[in-house]
Amino acid sequence: MLIYLPPVTALVASIMLWVAIGFISGYFAHRLPLDRLDHDTWLTRPREFEDEGRFYERHLRIRLWKDKVPEKGDMFKGGYSKRELPGSSDHDLERFAAETRRAEVVHWLNAGSGPFFVLWCGPILAFIMVVVGACHLPFVMIQRYNRARIDRTLARRRVRRGWPTGSSRQLPAYGAPADSPPPDPTSPPAPA
Repeated sequence: MLIYLPPVTALVASIMLWVAIGFISGYFAHRLPLDRLDHDTWLTRPREFEDEGRFYERHLRIRLWKDKVPEKGDMFKGGYSKRELPGSSDHDLERFAAETRRAEVVHWLNAGSGPFFVLWCGPILAFIMVVVGACHLPFVMIQRYNRARIDRTLARRRVRRGWPTGSSRQLPAYGAPADSPPPDPTSPPAPA
């Protein structure tokens, strides 16, 4: 503990800070443009152990509990609830996947904030605050599981259409026919 606070003060300050962290991280992620979320980064990329989301099904029985946790993606104006899919088009699934990345970023920020509380909390309270931060990990798992299921669906569609497999950026632009081939990145742009 670097900053001494009486236990009750430390507890009240910690509660207030958790609320602030939740709002700030949520607002920060809410403001991220969609083009920053339309692909995986080192943080959100699938890991081999996840086995396209099947790890969460087999070992954590995620289907039994994932719909019982709170979902606050639409907390800010213009937000996006992930309680259910808005549709089944490729565009709808890609948007949903992007929103799972947004939510994953929020929950990683929150989970990573837990150790910060050791600055003013005694050992027992600091441990509790780290556990509070770790409580965001099931939410991370839900986002990763849902995105893996979406990626599997989109990959099956690409194979059915004869498209090359790979990143979601190969999907046609919103409004293009679903069965149109992806643009060839090696061909010159069409004249305007």
